[in-house]
Amino acid sequence: MKQTFFTAFAIASISAVGVAALTACTQTDTGATTINAPASPRLSQLPAPVGTAENPITTEKVALGKQLFFDKRMSGTGEMSCESCHYRHLGWADGNKLSKKSDGSMNVRHTPTMYNVGYLKSWYWDGRAVTLEGNVGAAWKGQIGGDPVKVSAALAAIPGYATQFQSVFGAPPNPDNVAKAIATYLRTKISGDSPWDRHEKGDTKAVSADAKEGFELFIGKGRCVICHTPGVYSNSEFYNIGLEANKEKKDLGRFNVSKKVEDTSAFKVPTLRSVGISNPYFHDGSVASLEEAVKYMANGGNDDPNKSPLLVKTGMTDGEIKKVVAFLQTLTSDEKFERPVLPQ
Repeated sequence: MKQTFFTAFAIASISAVGVAALTACTQTDTGATTINAPASPRLSQLPAPVGTAENPITTEKVALGKQLFFDKRMSGTGEMSCESCHYRHLGWADGNKLSKKSDGSMNVRHTPTMYNVGYLKSWYWDGRAVTLEGNVGAAWKGQIGGDPVKVSAALAAIPGYATQFQSVFGAPPNPDNVAKAIATYLRTKISGDSPWDRHEKGDTKAVSADAKEGFELFIGKGRCVICHTPGVYSNSEFYNIGLEANKEKKDLGRFNVSKKVEDTSAFKVPTLRSVGISNPYFHDGSVASLEEAVKYMANGGNDDPNKSPLLVKTGMTDGEIKKVVAFLQTLTSDEKFERPVLPQ
């Protein structure tokens, strides 16, 4: 009965996401064509990337944003780019428990993946950014130490950038349109070409028997699907899972944004897409391996007065946990990736 209930829950969730993916093909004032595609009923299908009314997606803007993402001239020192914390081979994370900022200080939370950020409702572990563009702008200044006004002026002096900005935005580079270009590129960073996706499409050799059994545990006994709903494998909500319970100085998480007691030490549910290569895990990077992370959740987490009631002991055996891990490993995308050539 549990598997039937949770399967229905997951299908309902992905159907809702799929409806939101329906977009129309339009043209911007500069004549660039927007990207669009219909949704699919396949359970793990990720919808086509969707921009906003203020920042529609175009192929030209994606290309511009991609160049900016990899360009160290975006930083205050000229030594960091967005990629410095988000590497393709590490699932667009950085593999560190905590990462260092351009000024040498350390972040207090683990670098999240940039995969599928366009589907989120808020950004950062505590959801303090309400737009992806705002997230980009904050990281530009806070993480890589860029001065948006100075950097924009420097970009305008580079012919290859000046021409592209004029074509895409009808204006020279400025803090607003630079952030919009990068956000547009990030919205296309989709991890939908995984073995599990190919399995759902009918490839009978794409995944192992253990992975298939792991999926059944994921949507049934393990209760994972309650928060990690396909196809993003996250519901973008915030929960306390007990990780701050035994710390002397607790990270208050979502409470710092909402000021609601029930949000104390609650953090956003991360996507499980490409989770197999984006270790370490959780908001504090405290768990090194995927198996350890699954085991922690399966055992109900640490005791905490504000812990979510959704997190309970599942009774999964070590063998069953390994099968869930086998399933999660099949969510690693291996889409083609090419680094951009930067304008000079």
